[in-house]
Amino acid sequence: MAENHGVRQPSLEVKVPYSAVLSNKRFRRLWLSQFISGTGDWLVIGLLIPLVTTLSGGSAFAVAGIMIAKIVPSLFLSSFVGVFVDHFDRRKLMIACDVTRSVLALGLLFTNNLMLIYLIVLVMEIASLFFTPAKNALIPQLVSDEEITIANSLSYTTQQASMLIGLTMSGVILAGFEAIVRWVLASGFPFVGYFVGPLAPALLGPRAGVSLDTLTFLVSAALILSIKVKARPSESGKFDLSLIGKDAIESFRFLGAHKELRGLLVTIGTAILGGGAVITVGLVYVQQNLSGGVPFLDKVKVLEKLIAAPQTFMLVFIALGMVLGALLVPRLATHLPLQALFLGGVVVFGGGMFIFSLSTAYWTAAVFAVVAGISIAALTVSGNTYVVRTVEDGIRGRVFTAMESVIRVSLLLSMIVIAPVGDLTAKAILWFVQREGLPLDQVWLSGPRLTLLLASLLVMAAAVYAYRTLNWRGAEEDAGD
Repeated sequence: MAENHGVRQPSLEVKVPYSAVLSNKRFRRLWLSQFISGTGDWLVIGLLIPLVTTLSGGSAFAVAGIMIAKIVPSLFLSSFVGVFVDHFDRRKLMIACDVTRSVLALGLLFTNNLMLIYLIVLVMEIASLFFTPAKNALIPQLVSDEEITIANSLSYTTQQASMLIGLTMSGVILAGFEAIVRWVLASGFPFVGYFVGPLAPALLGPRAGVSLDTLTFLVSAALILSIKVKARPSESGKFDLSLIGKDAIESFRFLGAHKELRGLLVTIGTAILGGGAVITVGLVYVQQNLSGGVPFLDKVKVLEKLIAAPQTFMLVFIALGMVLGALLVPRLATHLPLQALFLGGVVVFGGGMFIFSLSTAYWTAAVFAVVAGISIAALTVSGNTYVVRTVEDGIRGRVFTAMESVIRVSLLLSMIVIAPVGDLTAKAILWFVQREGLPLDQVWLSGPRLTLLLASLLVMAAAVYAYRTLNWRGAEEDAGD
């Protein structure tokens, strides 16, 4: 057995009501700050994609550049970020990140240069790279040990709810924001014309979402500032630049000695490598291969106007599943080991993705998109809670940073590997169909469908690895085998 320095054995969760955690004023402020800034983020993503498409003349690679700019920082800065999170006041670090992102978002108002847009997105992502592990590592300082799973669940739910609202309600939010701005301009209040008037083009124009995103980061920073907590890590010691390399080596040694935690990270990476195909290939598959439209959308005229593309709305079903899963996992955690919840999430995700790939009707695929979302939430929340319950505070930030890096790198690989495989597969099937003289509209096995089926098998392979590596039965044995 390897020595488990900095490792604690996870235990079953004590049942705690959501109301008890939400009544915690400090955690509630962190929760609200996430929701507000996250919704603003999705508004800007919805703005940048069509903007970059227009500026680039319709280049798909130019649009992919936005995601690449968001992922690349984690490839080079993960260990550096972890050291900062584990040596500085996490609350102050989060505030600095929010203020930085606010200023950078404001810069998107004044440029049409693609390279400058990518640079702004990249630096904003560097700030987010500091923010997320600091937030995850701070949560245990705001709640009791019995409330950690509920708090992690609510934090995760906030991310998905902001995505859900940002995708479905962006038109309503921006219309409301512009209505408030117009009311202020027409109010006749002193100095309104002097201070607000010159900003009217930015507040009312096509990039009003950028202005709103800037405000959301400032509100988030103010909420975090109001949280009173001892946020400096215990036993952090004096910070020294020379510690960056040493602490990075220490974190790798820690992961190397902890077999189960290492297995968890490998499982996450492999599952996302395959599961990322739902985004890169899945939306094309929905557009080309599924019959019917969004269920009941034609009966809700407001939503029909907000979201016209069925493939876009499929993301909403996935996000909805993530919200439901985040609410369900804490209740299951009172009866099952965290490792079993994590393994179950990977298995059901792979199975749901496989059935999604076999679907021919939109509503069937939508059901399994919700199931996949629930599974993603299960493996994410249980994985985060496992880290909190097994890793000492002094190294927790680096472990969360490693987890964030695995997620981002795997997603990047999925984009640059799985997506081209989907294109090549589609071309190969088209060539075969044309050579055989088959009617294209009767070919069931399309390129996107075959790619998704193969990707789902990769997720199932991750599940097999997790089955063999994790202590999912919950036996009381040493966590670091």
